[in-house]
Amino acid sequence: MPEILNAQQSDSQDALLRLIADTVPAMLAYFDAATMACRFANASYAEYFGFSQQEIVGKTVREIAGEAVWNQIRSSLPMNNPSVTDSVRYSRQVVRPDHSIQHIETVLRPHSENGVLQGMVALVTDVSHHHQVMQKLQASEERMRRFASVTTEAIAMHREGLVIDGNAALTQLLGYSLPELLQNPILDYVAPEYQLSALQTMRNEREERHESVLIHKNGQRIPVEVQGKSMPSDEGDFRLVVFRDMTASHLAREHMNFLAQHDLLTQLPNRARLNELMTQAIAQAGQQQSRLSVLSIDLHQFKAINDSLSHQAGDLVLCEIARRLRSSTGKLDLVARVGGDDFVVVLTGSPTLLETEALAAKLRAVIEAPCEIEGTQLIVSPSMGVAIYPKDGESPEVLLSNAEAAMHMAKSEGRSMVQFYTPMLEGRATRMLMQEQMLRTAVDNGDFELHYQPQTFTANGQLAGFEALVRWRHPHRGLVPPGEFIGFAENRGLIAAVDRWVMRQACIQAKAWQREGLPAVPIAVNLSPQEFRERDVAREVAEVLHETGLEARYLHIELTETTLMQSSGQMPETLKALKALGVGLAIDDFGTGYSSLAYLRRHPIDTLKIDRSFVTDISHNPDARAIVNAIIQMGRSLNLNIVAEGVETAAQLALLRQLGCAMMQGYLVSLPLPAEQAKAWMSQHCHLL
Repeated sequence: MPEILNAQQSDSQDALLRLIADTVPAMLAYFDAATMACRFANASYAEYFGFSQQEIVGKTVREIAGEAVWNQIRSSLPMNNPSVTDSVRYSRQVVRPDHSIQHIETVLRPHSENGVLQGMVALVTDVSHHHQVMQKLQASEERMRRFASVTTEAIAMHREGLVIDGNAALTQLLGYSLPELLQNPILDYVAPEYQLSALQTMRNEREERHESVLIHKNGQRIPVEVQGKSMPSDEGDFRLVVFRDMTASHLAREHMNFLAQHDLLTQLPNRARLNELMTQAIAQAGQQQSRLSVLSIDLHQFKAINDSLSHQAGDLVLCEIARRLRSSTGKLDLVARVGGDDFVVVLTGSPTLLETEALAAKLRAVIEAPCEIEGTQLIVSPSMGVAIYPKDGESPEVLLSNAEAAMHMAKSEGRSMVQFYTPMLEGRATRMLMQEQMLRTAVDNGDFELHYQPQTFTANGQLAGFEALVRWRHPHRGLVPPGEFIGFAENRGLIAAVDRWVMRQACIQAKAWQREGLPAVPIAVNLSPQEFRERDVAREVAEVLHETGLEARYLHIELTETTLMQSSGQMPETLKALKALGVGLAIDDFGTGYSSLAYLRRHPIDTLKIDRSFVTDISHNPDARAIVNAIIQMGRSLNLNIVAEGVETAAQLALLRQLGCAMMQGYLVSLPLPAEQAKAWMSQHCHLL
């Protein structure tokens, strides 16, 4: 009876073991050491070799695997190699009936009892999928290595913070050879102040771009943009990091910041930068209870240099004056150019009144020293106004306004005068400061209005275009014409904002009229000479056209002859760039400056506008008529459009037709009109006048 129970338990255990063996995904078999015959195989093992579980039992390894496989594995079998006491693992390839390649891995584990080999367990696993994954990963790594070798961006690979590989761009960026980099901490090449954030990025495996600084072998700091990504590998995950050298970008950014804060001609700080520097100087002086002296300097009759020589000569004079002021003041003193021929010097170091007066006399002598420009010896005389911190003001705006008020008083008393600010000037300084504050508020709020004066063809009266003329909606005086505030805006550094508002608003209005089905004609806007000296006009015009959707051919830019004759610097390139956009270019008030056929041929001008002073006298002054006729004939020879300004009488129109002037503008056609009235005018007058 016990024997029966033991037999039943044994059968039950065998059935359980067989069930387990048949359930596992691997192929499993047991071979006898003496006979090499199979004593057990699970279902998947038997089926793989083409047998049933009953058929495979008793067959040898050679009979089961075949002659070719037997020759490959016989030396690995524990029964044939007594030195083999541990498990043996090997892989081999099998060609399937469909000619695909199967990769199988076999583990042979010896079975010994009391030191005597009894048999072996064979565990066979299909590792084809794993092999394919590894192949893809290796191929991916190879592609990555090839990409890293040709890309211009520096690529580093590190595992647990130690460099394991890098491309040629990385070695060029850091100045180290690859062997010098390998197995070194990557943080060693990061600037100390960025190491903590770099370590956190590595630990958190973040992948977003961020900025950092690397240290070159020679100690140079290199600004970079960094982006990392964790990558899998059979040797363990690693981190791939891409470094983009931002040196050129940073230099460009610094250059743009410099251009925004400095006068392009003299390289001195402009008014905006001066305000920042003065704010810092005032704060420091307040802490130290010290004084500052602010000198406002204006050059007498500087316009005469531009008019008698050229704007290029005037620019050279300004550069020379800037150089002299810088070399004659202390390292901590401030020197700025705040307008056309207006400079400001701020004396730090708590100068006394006597010291300020002595330095003002020194600067006056330095400025008045003769300078030779284009073969001509020139002498420039300054007028100076002085305001003292904190006595005459405690903010940059008040100090500059008071110094300027004193300068105007000195200027009114004659050349080479120095005037200290006194309370007697309080009213004038306050008015100027209030005027500046109101104009700044108008710029910020867009408190301007455009009026549009029609331009027509003299032959038939048809509409040829409009000129946009700005008006300031003054809080107390109503609409103020441009002649009363444009010069003030130029001196206060506000003209750029006014010009941009005018150009943008004119383009918006022109596009709106076109959408309403009104005649598509050009609109002309005037730009200050400062725009061409200090800003990238072509880029700003392109941005406005893109923003408003107006075609470039419907925007005309008017500039004066004196602006055109600034042939030095960027003027020729700016005009060419505007012409390339398709914008029309016109010379306003032609004939009042230094009209030159050479200048007209050199620049891509489309239109000449005859100054109203000649048109007014054309009916009764033969000289004026001769000048107008000469301008018209010159324009014809250069294929330029001619517009007569200020036409007010039918007699003037008749003479202009007789002389061959194609277009006109003036009260005979219409006064400048607000937008709605200009729209009504178009609706009523777009026919023969």
